[in-house]
Amino acid sequence: MINFIKIICTGIYSKRWLLARRTVQLFILLAFLYQLPLIGDIATGNLSSSEWFGTIPLTDPFILLQSFLAGSSLAYPALIGGLIVAAFYAIFGGRIYCSWVCPINMLTDVAYWFRQRFGIKSNLSISKGLRKAILLLALLLSFSAGTLAWEIVNPITLFQRELMWASISGSLFLLGLFFFDLLVSRRGWCGHICPVGAFYGFLGHFGRLRITADKLESCAGSACSACIKVCPEPHVLVPVVSQKGNKVISGDCTRCGACLDKCSTGALSMKMDLGHRRSFKNIPIVTKK
Repeated sequence: MINFIKIICTGIYSKRWLLARRTVQLFILLAFLYQLPLIGDIATGNLSSSEWFGTIPLTDPFILLQSFLAGSSLAYPALIGGLIVAAFYAIFGGRIYCSWVCPINMLTDVAYWFRQRFGIKSNLSISKGLRKAILLLALLLSFSAGTLAWEIVNPITLFQRELMWASISGSLFLLGLFFFDLLVSRRGWCGHICPVGAFYGFLGHFGRLRITADKLESCAGSACSACIKVCPEPHVLVPVVSQKGNKVISGDCTRCGACLDKCSTGALSMKMDLGHRRSFKNIPIVTKK
């Protein structure tokens, strides 16, 4: 019995960051659907603009920027909510949104799991600059057409609508996204196409919550590379794995913790880094697709 408990505890610990992310993601989604006894609504609205516990406004700054460019009048609560969210991601790291909040992350993670499970190797090469180009195009269209251009096809919005109302068009779009990540390109949507990820990458480029190798001497480097193999943005770990630096400084890091779950030596940790930003140049990329 004791051995069984140890196995269970070991299994939970080895997936502690994944379980924590799923808990946060599901809580955020369910908060819009259910009420608490004696308290009432946890959150009203949606992931674009919401009010929590009837008091705290939160607004997606990307939506706010599109609205501004489209010429819409911006309500005071929306502005306050946008500043709160923008400040949080600027301090901690913008792409936390991608791994801890965005519901599409759960869909693409399932697609990645199936890729690993069935050994699917197909991987269409897509420039990471594409998502930045789509971001710029969405902002330009918002300005020229006077509408929230990206929200017309935003799968995050479609996902939340599916939970509440369900629609064939939304389901087909999400299904297509799933098969794109499964059969066409590894982490293709989040890593190469989604402009929301590009926006939050810019917003939190200097975020201080970072993956750090406090025990760099314990890291086997490129001889192991287990962390890189599971990282949704493998290039961000190159400075650490190549032992040219002891922290991840790239704005592409999603702080998902997959590398922490996978690291068997305990060399990696995630913590606030209040030191000076360091740059690493001419580092060979050793990632394996």
